[in-house]
Parts: sequence; structure tokens; C-alpha cells
Amino acid sequence: MIEVKNLTKKYGNHVAVDNLSFKIEKGQIYGFLGPNGAGKSTTMNIITGYLASTDGSVTIDGISILSDPEKAKAKVGYLPEMPPLYSEMTVREYLDFVAELKKVNKSERKAKVKEVMEKTDILDMENRLIRNLSKGYRQRVGMAQAILGNPDVLIFDEPSVGLDPKQITEVRDLIKELGKDHTVILSSHILSEVSAVCDHILILSKGKLVADGSPEELKKMMGGSVEIEITLLGSSDSAADILKDISAEAEITDCGLDESGNRKITVSSAGGEDLREKVSLKLAENKIAVIGMERKEKSLEDIFLELTDNNETVKEDK
Repeated sequence: MIEVKNLTKKYGNHVAVDNLSFKIEKGQIYGFLGPNGAGKSTTMNIITGYLASTDGSVTIDGISILSDPEKAKAKVGYLPEMPPLYSEMTVREYLDFVAELKKVNKSERKAKVKEVMEKTDILDMENRLIRNLSKGYRQRVGMAQAILGNPDVLIFDEPSVGLDPKQITEVRDLIKELGKDHTVILSSHILSEVSAVCDHILILSKGKLVADGSPEELKKMMGGSVEIEITLLGSSDSAADILKDISAEAEITDCGLDESGNRKITVSSAGGEDLREKVSLKLAENKIAVIGMERKEKSLEDIFLELTDNNETVKEDK
């Protein structure tokens, strides 16, 4: 659907996008994840034709954004982080104006505008001035303009920024619904948003693609060691020594006593082996009671922090 090859964007000596290549398949919701300055917005602006690249190519459904921009852009609906709204227009006036710009057939324009207002649940606001709308409703108007013309691809740059929790949930639900009929690309640095909505995740850091896969694939790829947290009844001073021979790959750490006087131990396996059964049997043999055992896996947040360098300040990619 979308193919990005060796994409590079430089601002003087600063490289915002660094030889980036990836493919977007039809009918899925993709998440662009990365810290501020990672190159997410710059990449989206190049894909949509709002910004020229220094090098590389972008094709949308086989059409080059460089050599045939009008035809390529017709396949994309775009919501920038700051929606391009005219505050003195009513919602309907603005969407009529957008429909005209997008060359929606005049005989179908009224019906198409109504359709996108219904999809984004803003029909009740059609005669309200945009400047009088809440931030959440303005985001919905921005999404409605992106949907107009029924493009194959929808690109949303930080669609939930500045929204309250209820509005964020509503926008997420809307994106999921739109994903049934469109290929969606969602840019965000909010981990929960990406994991809740997206089928596939691309993680960018300093203009480079550092990970590409489904949330499950990324967790598997970055799995590394598997850690088990064990809580034993009482002090159980000898438990750590007893567990040392359960596996050659096992690393046993005695974490001392918790506030209730119960021993806490962690068991890590560098090879990813699940040692819970061996641990349980070994402790049972030695008549040590287990009152808690939890297998800890890496979250998307752990993966994000491992793949991106948050300690180094980089310039915004806006």
C-alpha cells in the first residue's frame, strides 16, 4: 500500500529522518512510536506530500508522491497534530469547503459531508462555529476532513494530544472503527494509545527505524530474560541456595524480607526458559511454602525505553 525507501530529510547539519525504509500493508492500523524529535511528524509530512525529502522515495499504491503528487495525495487523508481548521466557519461550512477542495462530486457533496459528520459523531455540531467547539470536537472535525473523499489511507499525527481521558477513549474507539474500512497510520509517543489501537508498530529513534512488528512480535523479539518473582511464607533463609541448581541458566537473587516478614526471591532465566514448575517442585520437596509467584514480561514501555535513548536531547522534528 505504502512503500518508503531510503527516506532522508536534513535541516542543515541536523538529520531528522535517516535512510528510513518500511512498508505499510493494506487494511491494518499502524503505530508510529518514538520520543519527541524521533522523526515521526517529518516522515508523515513527507508521505502526505506536505514536505519534500532530501533523498529517498515514497509510493502510495504504486504511485510516486514525487512524480505524481496529485494522484498520490488523493489516496491519503491527513490530520496534522494541529488540525487545519477555520475558526470563523461553522462545522458544515468548513466541511463543504474541504469537500470542494478535494473535488468531491457536487451532486454527492451534501450526502458525503453528512456521512463523515455521522462517522465522527459531530452531526449535532454542524451549525456551531468551530471556534466555540471543545478541543475534543475540534479533533473530530479534523478527522472528518481527513475522511472526506474516502481515501484509502488515513494518517493521524498525535490525534489525542490535549484531550481529557474520556475524549481520548472516544478518539481511540473512532480510530478502531475507521480501521475497518481504511489503512490507518497513527503517530504517538503515548505507549498506551499505540498498544490499545494498533495492529503493527514502527518504533523510530533519531530518525532511524529501530523496531518493526506487532506488539506481540516486539515483546518476543526483545524478550531476553524471563523473571519470576516469588514470595515465600516466613523467612526461609535457605531458599536461595536450594534453588541454585534448578537450571544452568538460572540466576537467583535473594531480595530479603518484605514488610510482612516473608522472603522475596527473583529467578531469572537468560535463555527465556519458564522455570515456574521446577521452582515449585524444588521448594515443595524442601517443604517451603510459596504464597506468591509472578512471571514478569517486558511491556511495550520497557521495549520503548530499551530501543530509544531518552537521555540525549534532540531537536523537535516539527
